[in-house]
Amino acid sequence: MIDEIRGPVHLVGIGGMHMSAIGQLLLERGIPVTGSDLRPSEFTARLETLGATVFSGHAAANVGDATLVVTTAAAATDNPELVEARSRAIPILIRAEMVAKLMQGKRVIAVAGAHGKTTTSSLIAFILSEAGLRPMYLLGGESIDLGGHAAWGEGDLCVVEADEYKRAFHEYEPEIAVITNVEADHLDYYGTESAYHEAFEVFARRVKRGGRLLACWDDPGARRASEAVENEPFATETYGMEGTRFWQATDLRPEADGIEFTLRRAGAALGGLRAAVPADHFVRNVTAAAGVCLGLGVPFEAVAAAVAKFQGARRRFETVGQAGGILIMDDYAHHPTEVRATIDAARRRFPGQRLIGVYQPHTYSRISYLWDDWIRCWAGLDELVLLETYAARETPVAGRSAADLATAIVEPPAHYARDFDDAARQAAGLARPGDVIFTIGAGDVVEVGPKILELLR
Repeated sequence: MIDEIRGPVHLVGIGGMHMSAIGQLLLERGIPVTGSDLRPSEFTARLETLGATVFSGHAAANVGDATLVVTTAAAATDNPELVEARSRAIPILIRAEMVAKLMQGKRVIAVAGAHGKTTTSSLIAFILSEAGLRPMYLLGGESIDLGGHAAWGEGDLCVVEADEYKRAFHEYEPEIAVITNVEADHLDYYGTESAYHEAFEVFARRVKRGGRLLACWDDPGARRASEAVENEPFATETYGMEGTRFWQATDLRPEADGIEFTLRRAGAALGGLRAAVPADHFVRNVTAAAGVCLGLGVPFEAVAAAVAKFQGARRRFETVGQAGGILIMDDYAHHPTEVRATIDAARRRFPGQRLIGVYQPHTYSRISYLWDDWIRCWAGLDELVLLETYAARETPVAGRSAADLATAIVEPPAHYARDFDDAARQAAGLARPGDVIFTIGAGDVVEVGPKILELLR
């Protein structure tokens, strides 16, 4: 329980999305926090304003007088701060274990999936907040609507984005779980597609007795996970657009600035919803979030009002700015399926306009094991600029660099950029008034958009 933690708590990798959320929640409870990361960021700066002490770089001395050390899963075992903590017998928790500790005593709503979990969990937290339930939440992205990615809240509900990397989501015991989709990813850790799928089945079985699992029936992987647990002591509620499902979106009416559809429960129409992004994947995410909240007793009218206001998570189809008649957008897509969904949504939102992509691959292993998909997922763009890979925790893989990928892509014309300034110059040079430029990727490609705007101005 949180009352058992005295602090200081030292966070190894404090600048990460999930780790900074832990730091914020601890600080909200008055627990001293220190932490380290390789370089400062907006998250570390925010934590410092809240009272945290943040070190740049990793060193044994950073541990100080910590009574507990929490580490990101990406930290190596020979990290000097982890070595120091072990030598002094200071307890060490991995990130997911700490999140589980913070959520003790709460009714947990955990959202898992290869894609869409940040948007879905953000919307659930926003609907509950708008309905006056003030949930605790820990999200994998910054919510525009909630003003951040973590808050302690005041009620007994907690919304958590359940990350599958290194089986982190197996630490949670949700009352309600959502599986948006299951499509092989993180194979640098899981090794095989079957191991990845099996991890979601294990997650599904962790739903508490009497709880609920909402699984997207339109997705074969999520369907497989739900079928594997159909005899468990909790309810399984399918959702989607295909066939007759427990929660179903029907009568889709896409428009340039959004989409309207009818939400049904067990075949009965509940009413109409209007969402901001005219794309099937967004409709499915909204359907899941609505199903969770309606099942918790939130009135349909309150759900519909929140959905209509929902802007989404930062870096998810987000507007960066406009200059010279050219619009700059940004999206976090870092898997071929997500890229296709982003391009599809862009084509619906901007019919008849030229689309230019600036993409930064995320990890060499993901390029490698999804190589054939990466070559073919760009249809719908008119031009593509590829930045060098955001390596994260990895070293380069021969023959699988961004330059190799640019050479292999046939459609659209693909151009390699050696750095952010080069990418901005190329994108600005390719664009003409009326075009839309998307920066795409899970790394720091978000920094390119403002550079393009500066050039265009």
